[in-house]
Amino acid sequence: MRFFSDNAALVHPKVMAAIAAANHVDNAYDGDRWSKRLEQVFSDLFERQVRCLWIATGTAANAIALSAMVRPYQGIVCHEEAHIEMDEAGAPGFYTGGAKLLLTPGAGAKLTPAAVQGRLSSIRGDVHQVQAAALSVTNATEYGLVYSADEVAALGALARRHNISFHMDGARFANAIVSAGCSPADMTWRSGVDALSFGFVKNGGMNAEALIFFNDPMADMAQYQRKQAGHLFSKGRFAAAQLLAMLDGDLWLHNARAANAAAALIGEAAGERLLYPVEANEVFLRLTAAEAATLRTAGFDFYDWGDEAARIVTSWHHDVDDVRPLASAIAAL
Repeated sequence: MRFFSDNAALVHPKVMAAIAAANHVDNAYDGDRWSKRLEQVFSDLFERQVRCLWIATGTAANAIALSAMVRPYQGIVCHEEAHIEMDEAGAPGFYTGGAKLLLTPGAGAKLTPAAVQGRLSSIRGDVHQVQAAALSVTNATEYGLVYSADEVAALGALARRHNISFHMDGARFANAIVSAGCSPADMTWRSGVDALSFGFVKNGGMNAEALIFFNDPMADMAQYQRKQAGHLFSKGRFAAAQLLAMLDGDLWLHNARAANAAAALIGEAAGERLLYPVEANEVFLRLTAAEAATLRTAGFDFYDWGDEAARIVTSWHHDVDDVRPLASAIAAL
């Protein structure tokens, strides 16, 4: 009955078992046998050689990725409601030593090539203005919308034309992949992405995310920046074990499919109340204060979202039967 956030979701039993199974003496930091397997396993997933760093949080993954792309006097083009702008307490600026976020509008927190081009064109090419050095998008977006591989590729082509790096915040990357029906490779490096913050905590992990680089020099820099930032665990095998467990047997996709299907059922019940199409595991809908109170009295917990709106987030452990009562209650309002 709690639909606040997938951050608060249960840890998947297979992840808990993998953590326990890793409780053996091994090498420290990222020299253990679990950590050493990561790059090959992720390389198989992405159909090319990649570099992988485990990291504790999505905020750190985003900020360290961006710090490998920009200098302190440069800028990062992102949506004006991007997580790196609204919900990370200035972490990108802190980790990059002062790089500026160059905010850009777009419906549903999605960026278009036209909007990005407009933002880039507004910058004079002189030392008096911050010059863009990176582009960052969130997939799925902060409003639960999904970029298709073609949309990512269009942005990637624009980034290449302007000689800027391309980062994807994939806190809900699994949900986006399931929704778009494409391969991880097509959604990322084949579309020009240089680095991916690959989220696992929202999808059944405990405290491990994957920072994936398709660019070796950036990965080399990020290794040192992870250490300097205090994110190189001495017992990194427990983080690596979580990522391996999530990839094993495509558990990450299974979990995302469950969350997406549950959200879709709620979206169908919401009908014309929807503020945005339901494409991943978030539902944004119009609710008056009285209607929200009615749902809460019935035992459903969720976040208010501005005036007379709500955000409902489903998680990997919800199935359609779990959310039917909420869907029925919304339909009956």
